[in-house]
Amino acid sequence: MAKTSENTPLAELIGGLLNDVAGLLRKEIDLAKTEASEKLSAALSGVEILLIGTILAIGAIGVLLSAVVSGVAALFVAQGFAEPTASALASIIVSVVIGLIAWIMIRRGLASFRRSNLTLARTTTSLRRDVQIVKDKL
Repeated sequence: MAKTSENTPLAELIGGLLNDVAGLLRKEIDLAKTEASEKLSAALSGVEILLIGTILAIGAIGVLLSAVVSGVAALFVAQGFAEPTASALASIIVSVVIGLIAWIMIRRGLASFRRSNLTLARTTTSLRRDVQIVKDKL
């Protein structure tokens, strides 16, 4: 025969309530961990794009563009510029172009990072609902 709440001692009711609240808190913590993991994954995709853009910019400036600078300088020399002037002008032009490309990549990565919403909406809603349930039981 099941006990009615009228015949149940107060200590037992409080103990049951504490057990319910503890179980509820464990479930909320699990939900928060899961939701935080999902948000972190979304944010990391923006970081990946940002890092790729940065690595490409550094690698391109350091290694690949040396040949482009030499080629543009040779073009300027063919047009009648002195070799030191042609080299300097070619370096400036190539640096500006690559700087713009790097800026665009970094901007896209940051925009993706900002779009990822890092708030834990489901956990917040669930916690509010749980607080209201506990208040109602008390």
